[in-house]
Amino acid sequence: MSLVIAIVLAIFVLPSPWGLVAIIVTAVYEVAQALVGLWWSNRRRAQVGAETLIGEQARVVSRCDPEGRVAVRGEIWGASCEQRAEVGDTVRIRGRDGLRLIVEPEL
Repeated sequence: MSLVIAIVLAIFVLPSPWGLVAIIVTAVYEVAQALVGLWWSNRRRAQVGAETLIGEQARVVSRCDPEGRVAVRGEIWGASCEQRAEVGDTVRIRGRDGLRLIVEPEL
């Protein structure tokens, strides 16, 4: 947007050498702003998928004996648990098998 304003100023308002200066300065500013935006968005790797849940705590919403359901980050997941976990218990996610989380009771 600022480049468009600089071009309009260069054509209609500014005298001869200053119009070109305004366009060059604004173009450099626009390129720098785009590069900083790219750098900022690529600072960290995106964290998506079920793999990011490993190590998180979850709350049991359906008794896990050995199959049940847990809530983590606002989502309900199917879960497998070697030890029994009752509704309301806190469990730790240790892995996943497809779309089923492998959990163990939190001590």
